[in-house]
Amino acid sequence: MSTPPISSNVVWHKATVTRARREAQNGHRGAIIWFTGLSGSGKSTLAHAVEETLYQKGCRTFVLDGDNVRHGLCGDLGFSTEDRIENIRRVGEMAKLYMEAGVIVLTAFISPYREDRDRVRSMVAAGDFIEIYCDAGIAICESRDVKGMYKKARAGQIPDFTGISSPYEVPESPELDVDTGAAALDACVRQVVGEMIQRGIVAA
Repeated sequence: MSTPPISSNVVWHKATVTRARREAQNGHRGAIIWFTGLSGSGKSTLAHAVEETLYQKGCRTFVLDGDNVRHGLCGDLGFSTEDRIENIRRVGEMAKLYMEAGVIVLTAFISPYREDRDRVRSMVAAGDFIEIYCDAGIAICESRDVKGMYKKARAGQIPDFTGISSPYEVPESPELDVDTGAAALDACVRQVVGEMIQRGIVAA
């Protein structure tokens, strides 16, 4: 999808309240924690559980969830390759704004294409984008499918369904690979938070 031209009349306005000042007030860095994986891999569950832990530590957080975003900001998009690319582009821009506000933004999107995830990574400085691969095989994801989406996809009732009729490109070098297919939720949360502590996003 081509990027629309930026008007020559648009000028970036620099705020006096900077990201650094917001982070100092918050007591932690802003960051984008990007959860990716198949439908049913546990992205949203893990993202919200990590947010709860961070909230209890007094952190400023927000979860951007795939379904929720498609109710509003991306409600005009379908699931074609072009629309998936645009969906992630919009989410990346929004996540960057949250991060600039000093917030730890946790995104839970299938985001099936490596190029799209890498594009969001390239929008921010090194260390600001943490890719978390929710590693769960398709058999496990199907077993968790209470909505019956996989069944419908296999029956041809849902076109362009990731993992069935549309590809998912596994991250080649994510910051963290979490075994959401077999590990307990609390263990996965500890793994993610531990990675954030190690990278200096939050204090121990």
